[in-house]
Amino acid sequence: MLFYNLNKPSERVDFRTATIMGLGSEKGLFFPEYIPRIPENFPRDIENYSNEEIAWQVMSPYTGDSIPDPELRSILRETIAFDIPLVPISWNISTLELFHGPTLAFKDVGARFMSRCLGYFMKDQKRPVTVLVATSGDTGGAVASGFLDVEGIDVVILYPSGKVSPVQELQLTTPGKNIRALEVNGRFDDCQTLVKQAFSDQELGEKIFLTSANSINVARWLPQQIYYFLAWKQWKNKDTPPVISVPSGNFGNICAGLLAYHSGLPVRHFIAACNANAVVPDYLSTGIYKPQKAKATISNAMDVGDPSNFVRIMALFQAQSEPLKNMMSSESISDEETGEAIKTLHLDYGYLADPHGAIGWLALRRWLDKHEGQTGFFLETAHPVKFPGSVEKFTGKVVPIPDSLQGLFEKQKSSVKMEADYSAFKKILLAKV
Repeated sequence: MLFYNLNKPSERVDFRTATIMGLGSEKGLFFPEYIPRIPENFPRDIENYSNEEIAWQVMSPYTGDSIPDPELRSILRETIAFDIPLVPISWNISTLELFHGPTLAFKDVGARFMSRCLGYFMKDQKRPVTVLVATSGDTGGAVASGFLDVEGIDVVILYPSGKVSPVQELQLTTPGKNIRALEVNGRFDDCQTLVKQAFSDQELGEKIFLTSANSINVARWLPQQIYYFLAWKQWKNKDTPPVISVPSGNFGNICAGLLAYHSGLPVRHFIAACNANAVVPDYLSTGIYKPQKAKATISNAMDVGDPSNFVRIMALFQAQSEPLKNMMSSESISDEETGEAIKTLHLDYGYLADPHGAIGWLALRRWLDKHEGQTGFFLETAHPVKFPGSVEKFTGKVVPIPDSLQGLFEKQKSSVKMEADYSAFKKILLAKV
């Protein structure tokens, strides 16, 4: 399996090289040269497979010869070494809970896979690697957890000051050791722009070995397919494929789901559930893709005004909008509607959802109200404890702190404050050279 650069198709690399590089030349994202098909009987017989075997079936075509099979199986075992349950909410809606990993967010799957792959690839390298990651919330903590103490790898996390939740900030600013946090005076898009500028800086690249841990990196993006297959394993009515609602910000998660569908996973329809940052909903209704300055919302991990992975979605559908619209719709949900959704889920169904999951639920419910007989699930992408202000405001309920977070609030935040200025960012990166 080779991966080609979406901005420069002649540039083709294997999985190892794509993982280490992060981005191709001209800031291009890597994309598989073909979409592997799962065996025809695999979805029908999926309940007979262990979760580890399912993960291997999904990922082995992409890694190819880059990772020996025993090592890949070990990496995958560690990647999904926690529960990923499909939980019923009502007669026609369930939720796939993706917050049972070490940092209580769906990003744990991709971050754990990538950190272990990169650790394997770099174990014999003399030159240290610097992993750059921009985060709107959960990515930073997941990457910090995944890469903490990985030998030969330094991690630099950029996050927008004042625009992540207290738990999210502590998770990415307190690990220390090989993890550094840069607190940027700006938005997530500013952080993402700084990371992309660093990758296109030839002078910087000659001095520092850089790679990315955002979903722009294939090793972060591709393993997210796994939990869609694990949801299908738990789906009761195999004769009726689900409608899947995905809270969407940078669109890596739903893009992985769409990739799984193209590989043979049974899905009726996808919904990209967005907050007030409605670039993709606007595109699907007008045919015009127009990046915007990100708006701050209570669902901060989705505050993205120019989603990087949408170009991969267009590649999946060969840049044809009609087939895309047939398979994926998108809806923008306001903060007020999000709050009402959190309240309704709690009062009517006894379910405590975070703002992102609540958006996924509301978008799905609206779809099912218009499509009689269909059923589906939404992705609950983070534990509600990561957004206590919003959840407690709309439910009146104090969110219990999980055992895994005990002690986190006693730690001291450590970050470097900076403006959204590339020259200042470059100086920080070069200071350790």
